[in-house]
Amino acid sequence: MKIREFRKGDEAAWDAYVASNPAATFFHLSGWREVLERATPHRAHYLLAESGTRITGVLPLAHVNSWLFGRALISTPFCVYGGAVADDPDTRAALEDEALRLARELRVDYVETRNLLPTRDDWLRKDLYVTFRREISPDHDANLAAIPRKQRAIVRKGIQSDLTSVIDEDIGRLYDVYSQSVRNLGTPVFSRAYFATLREVFRDRSQIVTVEFQGEAVASVLSFFFRDEVLPYYGGGTARARELHANDFLYWEVMRRAADSGIRVFDYGRSKRDSGSYRFKKHWGFEETPLAYEYALVRAREMPNLSPNNPKYAAFVSLWKRLPLPVTRLVGPWLARNLG
Repeated sequence: MKIREFRKGDEAAWDAYVASNPAATFFHLSGWREVLERATPHRAHYLLAESGTRITGVLPLAHVNSWLFGRALISTPFCVYGGAVADDPDTRAALEDEALRLARELRVDYVETRNLLPTRDDWLRKDLYVTFRREISPDHDANLAAIPRKQRAIVRKGIQSDLTSVIDEDIGRLYDVYSQSVRNLGTPVFSRAYFATLREVFRDRSQIVTVEFQGEAVASVLSFFFRDEVLPYYGGGTARARELHANDFLYWEVMRRAADSGIRVFDYGRSKRDSGSYRFKKHWGFEETPLAYEYALVRAREMPNLSPNNPKYAAFVSLWKRLPLPVTRLVGPWLARNLG
């Protein structure tokens, strides 16, 4: 077995391995390497293990070099899942050890792997995040019945109202809605170019669903597709969305459309424990699964805490919520590109 870095021309073999390994996720696909290098300042270091000419494991990594938030090797920035996937524990450990060697060479603060399951008891582990995944039925009535009574009543209000959902082919309305939503949460927005790159790279694996009220876009989400799963990933609503229950209707429409296309798993994605999005997903009847984010410290003395809930960022979050939307759209992408 040998471990080497990804080279141009490895895309098809890498993705074939990802498709064949049940532990791999959408975020292990080689397309994320292209997104990172085209739309962010981060340099990709994708590692693969080979036995002869056969891939036996992969580990997507990116070097985040931010004067705001430090230096790290992360698997993978902007993604909720990552880490090494391999044919056996020894190969996975070899990939992780190579990541640690590379981290020392690059003089980063730490290595971070965003695993679905724990892999390294000798690394530090954070339990801040959980994920919400559930099988869905091809029967819409069954999916509606699986939602707890109070939340089901809210979804029904959206279904019976003047809300409609459409498939958007460009990112314009998604970006307008999403940028409003994250500004209101005190978070910098990504650039429009980042979303355009995602759509271009994952054209056959992505879809934008937008909810309209009397022709006005009030909620929108960019979803990704992998195997038989749908992952509504970048979404939000305008100020009117709450009173119209547009966000609830939006995710019902994503679920409904996915079920019609043969999708069998709805991945509601990552949330911080006890956050607003955490409670929203719990109201839908989804059970949480802890995520095992693991850290090998290199130059750092403790695990990073880049969460908006960190008290050191409280003043920034409060200020950001009050900024005019055009200002956040201008400055936000510069800040967001330094995140991971």
